[in-house]
Amino acid sequence: MSQFVSSFFKETTKPLTSGRRPWSVFLDLTLLNLPSSIHDTTTRITQNVLHFLVNYSIILLIILSLSLLNHPLVLIALFITLIAWLSLYFSREEPLWFLGYQVSDWVVLVVLFVVDFLVVIWGGVFQNVVVGGGIAVVLMLLHAALRSTDDLVADDIETSPYANLLSDDDVLGNTGTNTFNQKLYFTFTFRTWNRDHAPT
Repeated sequence: MSQFVSSFFKETTKPLTSGRRPWSVFLDLTLLNLPSSIHDTTTRITQNVLHFLVNYSIILLIILSLSLLNHPLVLIALFITLIAWLSLYFSREEPLWFLGYQVSDWVVLVVLFVVDFLVVIWGGVFQNVVVGGGIAVVLMLLHAALRSTDDLVADDIETSPYANLLSDDDVLGNTGTNTFNQKLYFTFTFRTWNRDHAPT
């Protein structure tokens, strides 16, 4: 029984652990500096959120859990819904069937959102969730805006299947805005390719 629970827990939480970036990279203080412009700020936020999405999600869950410590029953109920999210939506690979009918992902998504909303309303913790979620979002945006993304672009360019489309001068040199836009384009292209071709 314990082995089954352990195996189920590992498989269920795989979406939270497989895409997580090393915390030493995420929290590298030497990469924190002020952005040079509004454009640089929005670019940093976009790239960091894409790159560290799982890390940010874990931080969000931790802050939300801390905001609900005074409501243990609600916290337990939301933990159960989190397991449902991971098992029925994020980590599910096979179609979901109910009473002989195949349930679409959109239906699962809506049902899970409704269940979460009902749990929050039932527990009377709407304000806690809003405040906790707001604090988490502010902290994540602050980190994403202050963390330099130079290392992320270089890493994605080196591992991208489209890296040969960039010249050595573009990858290694500093040739201005066009080069940066090219690198940004190939970064997002690689992320899309990697998501679509990820091993199941």
